Amino acid sequence: MRRLAALIALGVLAVVAATVADYPGSVDITWQGWEIDTSVGVLVAALALLVLMLWALLALLAGAVRVPGRFRRNRRERRRRFGDLALTRSMIAIAAGDAGAARRHATRAETLLGATPLVLLLAGEAARLGGDEDTARQRYTALLGDKEAAFLGLRGLIGQALRAGDGAAALHLAAQAHALRPTAGWAFETLFALQTRAGNWEEARETLAAAAKRHLVPEARARHHRGLILYELSRLAERDGEKRRALSLAASAQDLVSDVAAPAVRHARLLIAEDRRRAARRVVEAAWRVAPHPDLAAIWGELGGAVPALELVTWYEKLAACNPASPESAIALAEAALAAQLWGEARRHLGRAIAAAPRGPSRRLCVLMARLEDSEHPGEHSGQPQSAQGGSREWFDRALVAPPDPTYVCARCGGENDEWLALCGHCHNFDTLAWRVPDRAAPRAALSPPAEPIPLLPLSDGLASAGQSAR
Repeated sequence: MRRLAALIALGVLAVVAATVADYPGSVDITWQGWEIDTSVGVLVAALALLVLMLWALLALLAGAVRVPGRFRRNRRERRRRFGDLALTRSMIAIAAGDAGAARRHATRAETLLGATPLVLLLAGEAARLGGDEDTARQRYTALLGDKEAAFLGLRGLIGQALRAGDGAAALHLAAQAHALRPTAGWAFETLFALQTRAGNWEEARETLAAAAKRHLVPEARARHHRGLILYELSRLAERDGEKRRALSLAASAQDLVSDVAAPAVRHARLLIAEDRRRAARRVVEAAWRVAPHPDLAAIWGELGGAVPALELVTWYEKLAACNPASPESAIALAEAALAAQLWGEARRHLGRAIAAAPRGPSRRLCVLMARLEDSEHPGEHSGQPQSAQGGSREWFDRALVAPPDPTYVCARCGGENDEWLALCGHCHNFDTLAWRVPDRAAPRAALSPPAEPIPLLPLSDGLASAGQSAR
C-alpha cells in the first residue's frame, strides 16, 4: 500500500514538473522594497524545498519530544524483562528448597515489578521456606486486597495457621476460602477436614451436601462420608438424651455405611435399649452378611439371653448361616462350642478359621487353640501326661510370634485403633479406618505418628492462578 502511494506521489510530481516545463512563465514579487523576478519552476522548487525543511524541522522536534517517553518505555521493558527473570529464578529456588536464593530473587522481583499478586505469592512462599513466618503472613495478607488473588492469600494463611496448630483460625480462614471459591476442590477438602476434626458435624454435613451437588466428591465417597457423619450425630444425640433421634440417625448411618460394623453395632444397641430385640436381631444379621465382626458376635450373644451353653451354640449357628464362608463365623461358632465343652466342634471350626488365614493362625486363633488344649486336656486334674499339656504351651508360644489380628488400621498414617471412630485416633483424618490385618506386626507406639497438618495445594497450582491474576 505504501509503495502504491509513493508511486502515485512520484507520478503527480512528474506531471507537475512536465507542466511547468511546458509552460515556463515568470513570477514578479515586490514586498517592502524588495523585488523578486524568477521563473515559475524555480518558485515551485523553492516552495518544495521550504516545505521539506519545515517537515524535517517538525520531525526533529517531535523526535526530541518523544525521547523521554521512549526512554521510560525502554526502562519499563527492561525492568519487566529482568523482573520476569527474577521470578523464574525464585520459582526454581523454591522448588529446589534454596530459601536464601528464593528470597533474594523474590526481593529483586518485587523491586522491579512491584507488589503484583504473583510477586507477593512468591515472596510469601520464599519467606515461609526460610522460616520467616511474619514476613510470609504480611505477603499473604497483602494478597487479600486483590479480588482475584485473595484465594491464594487465604491458602497461605491457612497453611500458617495449621503449622502453628491454630485449628480455630484455620477453620475460619477455610470457610472464607470456600465461600470465595465454592467450586474449588481444595477449599472444600480443607474446610471439610477441619470441620470434622473440630467435631462440627452439622456444618460438615452441609459442606458435604453442597460439594456433592457441585460434583466435587464422587457419589460413593459422598455417601460413605454422609453415613459416618450420621453415626457421629447419633452419638451426640444419645449423649444429649435424644434417644429417638439417635436411633433414627443410627439406622440411616447403617444404610449408608454397610461395609463398617460400628454403625450396625450402635443401631442394634439402641434397639436393645428400647427393648426391640427382634429388630436388633435383624440388624445384626444384615450386618453380618456384609461386614462380620467380633462386636456383632458379642451383641448376638446378648440377644441370645441367659440360655444354656448348648442352646447358645444353636443360636450362633443361626448367625453363622448368614455368612458361612467368613472366618468370623467359624470363630464365633468355635467360641460357643468351647463354652459348651464341645471340644470336637470347637476344633473343627478353629481348623476352618486357621485354614482360611493366608499368613497362618493369628494371635487370637492361637490363644483359642491354647484354650481348647487346656480345656480338653486339663493336665494334672485329669491325670493326663505332661505331653498333653505341652499342646497349650506350644500354642501360647506360637501366639507370641503369630501374625496380628485384624484391627482398625488408618489408610493415611497406618496407625492401629482398637475402637472404630469416624476420625483416626492418631492423625485425626476422617473416614480412613478399615478393619483389616496390619501390614506388619509393629509395636503400636511405632504406628502412632503425630498428627500432621492438612497439606496445601502444590505451589505450581497457586502460581498458575496468580499468573492469571497478574495478567
